[in-house]
Amino acid sequence: MNEAEAIDFGREAIFTLLKIGAPIMLTSLVTGVIIAIVQALTQIQEMTLTFVPKIIVMFFVPMALLPFIINELTVFMGVAVDRIINIS
Repeated sequence: MNEAEAIDFGREAIFTLLKIGAPIMLTSLVTGVIIAIVQALTQIQEMTLTFVPKIIVMFFVPMALLPFIINELTVFMGVAVDRIINIS
């Protein structure tokens, strides 16, 4: 494996990480913005009001995306194993 292949493999790993993590982080971001807007409109400044919905979203979104996450990791692992086999 030369430098170009190692860089390409690292790029694929980072891209896979972003594909898996971005939907979870974006839903948490959207939830936080919605809660912040509700807090600004109602002038309720309770700290737990921001954390509890985010925790609930961060619990259920990965469960809903589990088939997608497993598929992405399986494809990436297949590519990694093929590259390991081809190292000479």
